[in-house]
Amino acid sequence: MNEVSFNRLSSTRFEEFWFDLLDACGFVNVDWRKGTGLASSPADKGRDIVCDLPRTDPDGSRHFERYFVDCKHFKKGVPPKELRNLLAWAEADRPDVAVFAVSNFLSNPAKDYIESYRRNNHPPFKIKYWEKPQLVRMAARKIALQRKYRLTDAPIRSVRQILAAEEELGTRLWYGRSNAAEELRAQGTPEDIIKGALRGQRDAERRFGKKSLMENVKSDWDWGFLSGKVSAIRWVLGDEWDMLDS
Repeated sequence: MNEVSFNRLSSTRFEEFWFDLLDACGFVNVDWRKGTGLASSPADKGRDIVCDLPRTDPDGSRHFERYFVDCKHFKKGVPPKELRNLLAWAEADRPDVAVFAVSNFLSNPAKDYIESYRRNNHPPFKIKYWEKPQLVRMAARKIALQRKYRLTDAPIRSVRQILAAEEELGTRLWYGRSNAAEELRAQGTPEDIIKGALRGQRDAERRFGKKSLMENVKSDWDWGFLSGKVSAIRWVLGDEWDMLDS
């Protein structure tokens, strides 16, 4: 998402994006204070979104931090005057954290204003500002969210590609588990099953090469890596995580 631009989003859409992002990041009781289905919102006193962040203390007890989030969708640096509503409301209602969520950047005078406010007012709440770099990091692995707001063109593999990869990985897993003919005979395996197993081994070697297949089993790490791939791709296809039958 390094080259992503939020400029294509409207102000309302940018607020909606933050609502979804906060929910995806583990915040709870997320309340978007838009108050209307119209494109413009009523006065929200700087609190575009109110939400809680669950916290666990060292003794295991849990509590919530209340966040007031003011979304600032500016193509240029956000000026100091745009910060006053949230700070005034936070002084009155005392959240734990007041956040300016910015689509690009705060202006340098705005950052100086925040530092001066902290120094002179000693507010009983933390003040944070999340600019574009922080926003990009927070949304980096949330591909579905990026796609919903058309922030990425990252490709998603087709079902055909996924099925082909699952078949290859399953074959590699089976090959790694298969035994030599001598071992099968020692176990009392019938000859017709042994012949079938040998045909399967030769077919796998013809398709992927014996050297490549043996790379999957040369160490516990390589075997675990293969197993993890199989588990992940089968989860995508609807199986449980530990489904490794082959």
